[in-house]
Amino acid sequence: MKPRPPTMRGKRRYILARLDPPSVTFSGRDLYYAIAESLTSLYGDSGMACIEPSVVSCTGGYAIIRCTRSTEGRVVAGLAAVHQVQEVSVAVRSIRTSGTMRSLRRHLAGMGPGAPLGEQDAYFQGRSWTGVQYPGGKVDLFEKGFKNQQPLFLTEEDLEE
Repeated sequence: MKPRPPTMRGKRRYILARLDPPSVTFSGRDLYYAIAESLTSLYGDSGMACIEPSVVSCTGGYAIIRCTRSTEGRVVAGLAAVHQVQEVSVAVRSIRTSGTMRSLRRHLAGMGPGAPLGEQDAYFQGRSWTGVQYPGGKVDLFEKGFKNQQPLFLTEEDLEE
């Protein structure tokens, strides 16, 4: 049997998304389940079937999500509604949409590493925190202690106050 010619294949779109905080790691399957739950609650089962989402890659604090053409707006809305993956608080932010994974990977390679620049001890709101600084001016604060860990997500402007 011959493969389908490109003109008869279904068109796909790929969405590059950033996962905040980037230090949290989980599998693509777990991210897919969170996205599927979000899309199903927003658009129902028939909408989910039309979108056909799939997590192609999930590494280094970034994910590439595939969907059918003309449904990328719905997927971006669904990504904004994701707030937990495997009972870990996380935010999924869409960065770019493209017709090929190759262009997204090039864009990702040009962005540089998302690894932390360094850690410092901080005193904020009368409590002791560990500050982790990332490229782009992002600083995450993690409360020291064993119970009730509460992450705060700040920028360098917030620390100047």
